[in-house]
Amino acid sequence: MAGRAEDHSDDANSAGGAQPVSSTEDRTEEPAGLGVTVAERLRRVQGSLSRAEVKIARELTANYPAAGLDSASGLAAQAGVSAPTVVRFVARLGFDGYRQFQQSLREEVQARQASPLTLAPVIGADSPTSELVEAARRVGSAALGQTFTALPEQEFDRAVGLICDQGKRIACFGGRFSQLLAEYLDLHLRLLRPGTVVHTPSPGRDAGFRVDVGRRDVCVVFDFRRYQDDTVELARHAHERGAKIVLFTDPWLSPAAEFADVVLPARVEAPSPFDSIVAPLALVETLVAAVHARLGHAAEERLREAEERLREAEDASRGGGR
Repeated sequence: MAGRAEDHSDDANSAGGAQPVSSTEDRTEEPAGLGVTVAERLRRVQGSLSRAEVKIARELTANYPAAGLDSASGLAAQAGVSAPTVVRFVARLGFDGYRQFQQSLREEVQARQASPLTLAPVIGADSPTSELVEAARRVGSAALGQTFTALPEQEFDRAVGLICDQGKRIACFGGRFSQLLAEYLDLHLRLLRPGTVVHTPSPGRDAGFRVDVGRRDVCVVFDFRRYQDDTVELARHAHERGAKIVLFTDPWLSPAAEFADVVLPARVEAPSPFDSIVAPLALVETLVAAVHARLGHAAEERLREAEERLREAEDASRGGGR
């Protein structure tokens, strides 16, 4: 990549008529509450980037967050643009300088490596129950609000489109805890459309999935910090065989984001040292609602038939017990 020719067109020859940033009014502002990651800032400005800025954004996304920990000139060389373009791009993201940008990325690296042993609870051991309840309300509300504020609508729409394509097979899978989300999503999807499965990687089942997965498949992958190597590796294998990857992850981004077709981040902060699935679950339920709405009559008919089959099974069970 270092051999790329530099693009000195900068913002003057922008795609879609984007203009150079001339004041802090055009910067991405960080809302009150939870910190905004660089990845979130990138998503917020992606629709108004110049051609040179798109190259920087792609380089950062493809090797996140390591690419941004290089010097400004190093990142510029990798992206094939000029160093001043990188500096202006960082300002556009809302940072006062490249040093502040890198400090934010270093903090993200630490956050990605967090574990229950390093994450302190938000209240002390002697705190009354009322304080715990209030802390849970505050943290949970902030996580939900930030998740939906930062939700990339184009990415979300693309995820809905992929999952509604009944020419595709849908396979959901995740990690130790996030497999619960994969199963929850699959339970709903199978009521709305055919050809869905929840995949639990195991020596007995994994080989067949690896052989069969291909261009007809959409894999909905769940991977959150303390990212699981086997989950990422299975998603990479599916991607290399032509499957589309829809990734649910946290704001610090699973390594699977490098090759995912759609990335849907959700906050995972909790009042305990264990990450929460409240916001990811809310995002899953929003996806289910959108799929139901998009499929329309076909989904209603399938739901109606499923209810009829369920009643028949219940009647048969009661009759057999006499």
